[in-house]
Amino acid sequence: MTNHVLHNINGEVIAELQANGTAIRDAQQFLEIMMNLPADKIVIHKACLDESFFDLRSGLAGEVLQKVANYSRQLGIVGDFSVYESKSLRDFIYESNKSNTVAFVSTLDAALKKLSA
Repeated sequence: MTNHVLHNINGEVIAELQANGTAIRDAQQFLEIMMNLPADKIVIHKACLDESFFDLRSGLAGEVLQKVANYSRQLGIVGDFSVYESKSLRDFIYESNKSNTVAFVSTLDAALKKLSA
């Protein structure tokens, strides 16, 4: 899943991962992808993530966000998150959106705007 498109907005280069049918299933896979991108700001679509990412008990979301923070990257995750009923996931998304590191948003435009601000 190394296909990506680069966006240049307000002088910021943002890499948007393109789904190729293979979902990110573990933090090491995400790290390898992230480290091979030519930008520190990344947009990933919900479809690029294994569903276990949205089950906080799996630990995948926490591990991925930790990699983003450890390597001083910024991440926008695009999708419809209203389909999840978990209060802990809603709280996780809410808290993440308060940071300057990770944003869960509904559109690509919103992700690009947030990451280029």
